[in-house]
Amino acid sequence: MNVAKRDVTLYVNGDRFTVTVEPRKSLADTLREDCHLTGTHLGCEHGVCGACTVLVDGEPVRACLMLAVQGAGHSIRTVEGLAAEDGTLHPLQQAFWDNHGLQCGFCTPGFLMLAAGLLESDEPVTDEVIDHVLSSNLCRCTGYQSITASVRAAAEVMRQ
Repeated sequence: MNVAKRDVTLYVNGDRFTVTVEPRKSLADTLREDCHLTGTHLGCEHGVCGACTVLVDGEPVRACLMLAVQGAGHSIRTVEGLAAEDGTLHPLQQAFWDNHGLQCGFCTPGFLMLAAGLLESDEPVTDEVIDHVLSSNLCRCTGYQSITASVRAAAEVMRQ
């Protein structure tokens, strides 16, 4: 059965992308294949691992569970959108580097975007909140201590 493709305009990291996709194509696949933004990783493709987390209108979303057509008209931010245009790392990226918050790096983009959603929100950033928010993403390499330490360090920098 042929499914009619649709033109969709996505606003990703401040750039406009007009892509032609099948209505059933995930946002994660569209970001990677059509927008050539490969920082969004696909792990489980069931919304469990969190490696595909992006921000949609400032809220963390599992891009493997969202369709590209659902992203039309929304502001989407991927890990590529964290660093400044001059290449200066976002405080979260710097904190992950400084505090060894990554091992193989596969889960790192999802953790960075999840943490960015938290740190850029109005929610108070306490140790309990950080632990709760980060518990929704999986890492197979670390014991999470370095990841949570990285988010705590970034929170301190971003408060100043």
